[in-house]
Amino acid sequence: MGLIVPQLDRVSRTLIFDPPLTDEELEAFCAESDYRIERTKEGVIEMNPPVGMTTGSGEVEIVSQLRNWWKTHKIGKVLGSSAGFNLPDKSMRSPDAAWISPGRLAGLTAEDRKHFVYRCPDFVVELRSPSDKSLKKLQEKMESWIANGALLGWLIDPDQRRVFVYQPGEPVWEATGPSLAAASPVDGFVMDLESVWECYRD
Repeated sequence: MGLIVPQLDRVSRTLIFDPPLTDEELEAFCAESDYRIERTKEGVIEMNPPVGMTTGSGEVEIVSQLRNWWKTHKIGKVLGSSAGFNLPDKSMRSPDAAWISPGRLAGLTAEDRKHFVYRCPDFVVELRSPSDKSLKKLQEKMESWIANGALLGWLIDPDQRRVFVYQPGEPVWEATGPSLAAASPVDGFVMDLESVWECYRD
């Protein structure tokens, strides 16, 4: 099936295909687009423009810190914002940073790993960008990560210098200090939030 990517202004958009794209068609659509694309569980395609320099710097800082934690453990995989995950509720999501455990990687072939995998990361981080006008929508996305199997999720809001922490069966709480220590499944990981905030200073 040939897919045509619409030429749109650099603003967030949603698309609905009838019939809905298959997983394979969605991956091909993503490969042909300059947008950062996700799919809701209802099948709605969400298209977001590439992030600006400030948010891009923040993303690099977050992934770098998570990668440094990984270097002391060498277990599982750390992934950045380009990785897509096909989730149990039929959505396809792409967090800004993620870690997936060896147990969840089990059974994936080398070919599987070239594509959006049918797995949910154990730990996800979402970084709010200027295009994310609705905090409520991002919070609903975090709840979706937990509902699909994530064990820990952080929603980082750089404008307010705070982090919303999500865990299954626990109330959401806010962290506002200079650092944030993670619980299971990434025990020992401590995010230096001051270094993240530094990306947003002139």
